[in-house]
Amino acid sequence: MVDEQNLNFLLSYCISALKQCSSWTHVEILQALAALVYNNGPKCQQHLPDLLGRTGLLVQLSDAAQPDVELRRAALRAMANLCLSVPGQPYLDESYRSVCFQTFLSVLQSSKTTDIDDITFCMLLQNALKGIQSLLNGGKMKLMQTDQIGPLFAVLKKCMFHGLPGLSIEVPTALYPAPLPQYDKRSPVKQEQSETTTFKQTGNRRKKSKGKQKKGELGEEGKEDLDDAGKESILASNLLKLHLGEVQKSPRSDPRSHASDVAPVPAGKDHLSSHHMSWKRISSSESEYSDAEGGMQSKTRSYQANVRQGALACFLSAIKSIEKRVLYGYWSAFVPDAPGIGSPQSVSLMTIALKDPSPKTRACALQVLSAILEGSKQFLSVAEDASDHKRAFIPFSVTIASSIRELHRCLLLALVAESSSQTLTQIIKCLANLVSNAPYNRLKPGLLTRVWNQIKPYICHKDVNVRVSSLTLLGAIISVQAPLPEVQLLLQQPSSSGLNNSGSSTPHRSNPCEQWRKALPAAGEPPEHPAGSAAPEPCWLLRLCVSITVLPREDSCSDSDVNFPSLSSVYEPCPLRLESLQVLALLVKGYFSMAQSYFLELGEVACRCMEEMDPSIQLHGAKLLEELGTGVLQQYKPDSPVAPDQRVPVSVVVTFWTMMLNGPLPGTLQNSPHATLQTSACDALSSILPEAFSSLQNDQQILCVTLLLGLNHSENPLVKAAAARALGVYILFSCLRQDVMFVADTANAILTSLHDKSPNVRAKAAWSLGNLTDTLIINMETMGQSFQEEFSDVLLLKMLRSATEASKDRDKVKSNAVRALGNVLHFLQPYHIANPRFREAIEESLQALISTVQSEATMKVRWNACYALGNVFKNPALPLGEAPWTTQAYGALSSVVKSCKNFKVRIKSAMALSIPSKRECYGSTEQFCQIWSALVVALQKSEDTEDFLEFKYSASLRTQICQALLHLLSLAKSTDLPVIWESIRENGDLIKSYVLQYLKSGGEENEAGMHTDFWERERALKGAIEHLCGIEKQLKGKARARVSGYLEDVLANHGNATELTEA
Repeated sequence: MVDEQNLNFLLSYCISALKQCSSWTHVEILQALAALVYNNGPKCQQHLPDLLGRTGLLVQLSDAAQPDVELRRAALRAMANLCLSVPGQPYLDESYRSVCFQTFLSVLQSSKTTDIDDITFCMLLQNALKGIQSLLNGGKMKLMQTDQIGPLFAVLKKCMFHGLPGLSIEVPTALYPAPLPQYDKRSPVKQEQSETTTFKQTGNRRKKSKGKQKKGELGEEGKEDLDDAGKESILASNLLKLHLGEVQKSPRSDPRSHASDVAPVPAGKDHLSSHHMSWKRISSSESEYSDAEGGMQSKTRSYQANVRQGALACFLSAIKSIEKRVLYGYWSAFVPDAPGIGSPQSVSLMTIALKDPSPKTRACALQVLSAILEGSKQFLSVAEDASDHKRAFIPFSVTIASSIRELHRCLLLALVAESSSQTLTQIIKCLANLVSNAPYNRLKPGLLTRVWNQIKPYICHKDVNVRVSSLTLLGAIISVQAPLPEVQLLLQQPSSSGLNNSGSSTPHRSNPCEQWRKALPAAGEPPEHPAGSAAPEPCWLLRLCVSITVLPREDSCSDSDVNFPSLSSVYEPCPLRLESLQVLALLVKGYFSMAQSYFLELGEVACRCMEEMDPSIQLHGAKLLEELGTGVLQQYKPDSPVAPDQRVPVSVVVTFWTMMLNGPLPGTLQNSPHATLQTSACDALSSILPEAFSSLQNDQQILCVTLLLGLNHSENPLVKAAAARALGVYILFSCLRQDVMFVADTANAILTSLHDKSPNVRAKAAWSLGNLTDTLIINMETMGQSFQEEFSDVLLLKMLRSATEASKDRDKVKSNAVRALGNVLHFLQPYHIANPRFREAIEESLQALISTVQSEATMKVRWNACYALGNVFKNPALPLGEAPWTTQAYGALSSVVKSCKNFKVRIKSAMALSIPSKRECYGSTEQFCQIWSALVVALQKSEDTEDFLEFKYSASLRTQICQALLHLLSLAKSTDLPVIWESIRENGDLIKSYVLQYLKSGGEENEAGMHTDFWERERALKGAIEHLCGIEKQLKGKARARVSGYLEDVLANHGNATELTEA
């Protein structure tokens, strides 16, 4: 490191020397300058005009007109070093960045001239690429304009293939966003010569015998794939006949020698047809050059590989400096697509991954492809090829689907061909990224089957990283759009088509695993096979993950295992066990119906993991436990499609949680040094089935509650938030909510958390407070006065004040705080309202609700506030219609129902306006008529929206408004009728059409309850007519007697329409 004073002195000296000394010294001076400015760019600000100004030394010396190539290269290196950013330090000004960028770009765009040798030209390109990468790194330079992106992507694509054997392309000066690849002009002479040469140099990184064997196998693949399209159509028509080819494998055999399951090679595809082997990486040991020539050839190839790696590294930085939506405009330039008939396939990143002789370069290309695929779900979601395409043009959705299919094929070919473990890991990670983002539910089935069958051998690879990434890929398959029918079939494969009978991949695991299962207590029999009957063969993936996780390994460790010491090497390496646990959790989450057969066994796996010393293993054991609990909860939901006899029996769930509570779970919950572990264990405990909790022994119930109440006082915000949320779950349990002492203890704990400094804790506490107040309403309706009298008035007042305060917090807290306010105000009894201590708190809480309805908060907050006001209106003890806040509340709801952009908020406000059961609750005639007019206007505007997504709620909004209008008519007084009649006279046709639609839709929405809903709506209309007839008889004058007649006409039209429909 050089201090700033000495740096300035030396830089001034170098600049003077460049200006004054002879040209033969300039190269060495520039080398010294490059060393000085390396990582010192921010300290060189005062010298930048001399170096990078319009007539700056580095700009002049790096110009294309500079005859001395060495001098130009040294200047480029100094400029690249000057562009390096230092964290926390000021960076180059925009003008200097632009000068450097254009300089580097012009070098990359230049062609090699005859007076420059290959190695020097490679070094020029390398320096320019490093310079651009330095400009892009750390987000210092954002690529926004097409005139920057297009030329940069063009030169990067050109450099990515620089010196690649057998390939010579001419890329246009700029790439443009386009759905189809731009034409890459190839040099046919060079290509033909290169292919002739490389054909002689068969083989690649492997021995000749393997190369020959491989060639023969790929030939078989080519034959096999002639009927590829036919196979895919069979797959599409009948999933039950999915081709699940077996791959011969053994723990230490080379999976690449079994290529029959790879996505086959279609004949006629340019880069993977008969020339595929000729493209293979050249081995210098088999070359035809002399030793001297071979040495120079080898050196040149090394430098060319460095250029390709530099271009790919630069591209990776560019991807991070550009918006994804802009990047995907260039998708076709870098991602392969199936070629048209008779046309060659465009070169892409997969060309490098399949054909580059350098493993490091192949790995770089795959890293770039992974970065492109990451976050591409929305872009790829348009893909569709589920139906046969028979149109004159090719839709964009079919083009993207074709690209996805080609990516699968190429990556599986690369998987089979690869020998480097590091590159193999990158291929599998890239496949996992592809699987995570591709819309398989819109594509023809079969893609995942090929990936599934092809990855199986790699689970037993000698390199741990390959094994881990293989499990990651399997996890991606079982988590993507779960549950997918294709994956369900793959999971149902018997183990004979999986790992067990395929060359004894894990022979030492099968029997111990079965013994481990049989050793469990009889109570653990899953529901599908009662005691005494034979258990079905377990899913091979589940058995594999369980055995990797809990069984000691018997084989010797591989070289890469040294990096992962775990439990004195008794078990598999820790990363492998963690990935297995994650796959198990994903399997339980996405395909619980399959995993439930081994519910107690998986519970024991979670127990064993939580009993270990390694916190990461404990954490993933707790996450598996949570997924098991959540899976059962989903089955017992009221709207669950799972039949009662197909669910995990409550008795088994009780056994499961008894095992947990008598095992490591309580200790894990109290493991304070590891807050994340405590949080996960807390989440797991909150996933217990309520029916199972009520069947637990009393001391176990008390243990759960005591642990959660204690954790609510944790100093760690993560633990405290999880405990507050868990208490919010437990307060809804029927066996606990009727216990006044538990409700009071929970309320005090939640209110404490509601004042925590952590926003996350407050958000979880507000959600739990909302649940707790829901419980108050349920208890009030089921237990009556007894519960209300037992519940502490002081605590109730505290809840009211805390919720009012929380309604002024951030939106995540506010949305549940207003829900709680509505419930508490509904719960209040006359003696509470008469109590002077409550009066001020009630007024403040009502003002908080009204202001929230009118606020610009998020829509969820506003519709919760509308819902809360509806709850307030249900309390007959409140002076609704008399108190001053009534006018404000109705005014806020009337305004929202007419003009809010969000239709769900309008629906909730219309619902709230229809809740008061007496005419007096609506206040004066003026106020009543304002509400009526607001609802009519809302009906007129029920289809007016700027957001198309809101349109789907318009029918529900009209239903709710019509219901509110009929409710108002059924309560109207004689003084209200003139205004009502006036609005009917002006908007009668519109109101009539929507009311008829409302009456008719009652029979269409739900066939099961058609007659009930239908008659309820018709009864509401008849009730309104009857009420209005009674009022109008007391009035004189025909003008006042028309509202009931108008409604009778509506009813008659409805009756006629119904008769016609039935006829």
